[in-house]
Amino acid sequence: MGSVRSFDLLKLARQRFTQKELASKLGKNIKTLGRWERGETPCPVMLEPALRNILGMPESPQNHSNMPAFKFIDLFAGIGGIRLGFEKNHGECVFTSEWNDFSKKTYIENYGDQHPFIGDIVPFPAEEIPDHDVLLGGFPCQPFSIAGVSKKNSLGRPHGFECTTQGTLFFDVARIIAKKRPKAFLLENVKNLISHDKGNTFKVILETLRDELGYHVYYKVIDGQHFTPQHRERIVIIGFREKVNFSWEDMCFPEVKPVLGDILHKTDGTEPYLEWDDNRFFDHHGKNVQSKYTLTPNLWTYLQNYAEKHRAAGNGFGFGMAYPDSVTRTLSARYYKDGSEILVYQGENKRPRRLTPRECARLMGFPDTFRIPVSDTQAYRQFGNSVVAPVFNEIARIMLPHILTMQNEEMKLKQIPLPI
Repeated sequence: MGSVRSFDLLKLARQRFTQKELASKLGKNIKTLGRWERGETPCPVMLEPALRNILGMPESPQNHSNMPAFKFIDLFAGIGGIRLGFEKNHGECVFTSEWNDFSKKTYIENYGDQHPFIGDIVPFPAEEIPDHDVLLGGFPCQPFSIAGVSKKNSLGRPHGFECTTQGTLFFDVARIIAKKRPKAFLLENVKNLISHDKGNTFKVILETLRDELGYHVYYKVIDGQHFTPQHRERIVIIGFREKVNFSWEDMCFPEVKPVLGDILHKTDGTEPYLEWDDNRFFDHHGKNVQSKYTLTPNLWTYLQNYAEKHRAAGNGFGFGMAYPDSVTRTLSARYYKDGSEILVYQGENKRPRRLTPRECARLMGFPDTFRIPVSDTQAYRQFGNSVVAPVFNEIARIMLPHILTMQNEEMKLKQIPLPI
């Protein structure tokens, strides 16, 4: 892609000028400009000053490190998987909400606590939330997920919006949007949200966002396996306060499809030593994954018998064996129980093993600098409940030009110079 910053500024400029006008201002021909826009040729870094000048943006060489381009809040934050992408695209988090104490521990360990961090968002007054440009919210998915609905049905409990403890949390997002009117929002949930209750749940969500709140809404089911070797489909809902020329087609995916071997611990001596992990997950002396992650004989026998029983009954239930050249099943929050959905093959005469928490972090797209200060059980729950972080890095990238456009127009009205 070349310079992502130049590419974003190019898109911003194209919202104001025709291709012919912009090519003339840059002293380039239309075909060259077209290749930059389509990503066929990397957008050169040297283009940035010219584009900033055309857009009337003051030069600020230290902008990326010191001056945020926009502010956002992180609701139902988990361990901050969505936040990662928006920070990489020059955003500043000014408020976080996460009720789980273990997740909060991991979050603060990695991001610090320089801004307000609250637990339950339900009783919190919307007017006390700092002003922000973007609202992020991975609101709880259990009331809408296939597994969550099945479990609640078996227990005779309500699900969806009838689930008062989790399903109505969407309306807390709505009340905050109504009060604070951010320029944009991003919401994330399981794919099953679309079909839940024969589509009625999703219909209410869209009507609330579009008709009641007046936002221009776009949604798409995205599979995380474009970015990490894991089949993980999630729906992403984006809204803009003003009408913009947003398109999901602007998303760029890695040319080489990742496979499981890319994220597994390396036993050939190339596994990086991480001071914060030390030998917790990987024995750097023996160059092997710690033996505790290999299934016990009893557990392995149980899983094989369980799978065979369901195969005989014509069901598809069973463990998921994963190989270095494959893509895994979806990592779930129950992975700590037996690891059955993703078992790493260790050879014909060896029992398979679970992924280590560090490998789970990699499977979700978290960098190795991300620290895991909680127990393995809590870590498995946290990564199983998180998002594929690179997906949201890419979504933040394609949202950024539209956020900047709205910010630019707003500041023009106020005659306030842009902070970038």
